[in-house]
Amino acid sequence: MSQEPLFKEEQRFNQWYIWLLLALVLLIPSYGIVQQLVYKHPFGNNPMSDLGLIIFFFGMVAFCLFFWMMRLRTTITKEEIIIDFPPLAKKRLLWSEVEQAAVIKYRFVGYGIRIWTPYGTVYNVSGNKGLSLLLKSGKKLVVGTQRSHELEDVINTIHKKHVTK
Repeated sequence: MSQEPLFKEEQRFNQWYIWLLLALVLLIPSYGIVQQLVYKHPFGNNPMSDLGLIIFFFGMVAFCLFFWMMRLRTTITKEEIIIDFPPLAKKRLLWSEVEQAAVIKYRFVGYGIRIWTPYGTVYNVSGNKGLSLLLKSGKKLVVGTQRSHELEDVINTIHKKHVTK
């Protein structure tokens, strides 16, 4: 079912406050390593072992890299909608499974994958606009977008064809 994409979008976590928070979280074990390993002062009242502190540091680095590598990719063809949010989710929906499709503005529900929201499952990395889908099974979901006008044009063209079939 590989077809030419009519719409393709890739989004990342690019909010400055998320990266500031991650940098601050990474500073804690960095400071601890300098204090404990370089200056030989125990870090805290009940210090970790040197190995524990090093493992904690690399765990925080891995956590920051996880956020840096995450992308929400949305691809729309004439036949399907592909939502790819590695490593958390990958979903393929055929247009024949979709009852309603529209670009909506929604209230803040958080970032990542949000389940049990009034909008159904929400895939979001920033903003408050997204593709709202109501499936014939009754399930609802929203995929965030930064290109709502372009997406709306594509959805109106594709979905009308599938509804009238």
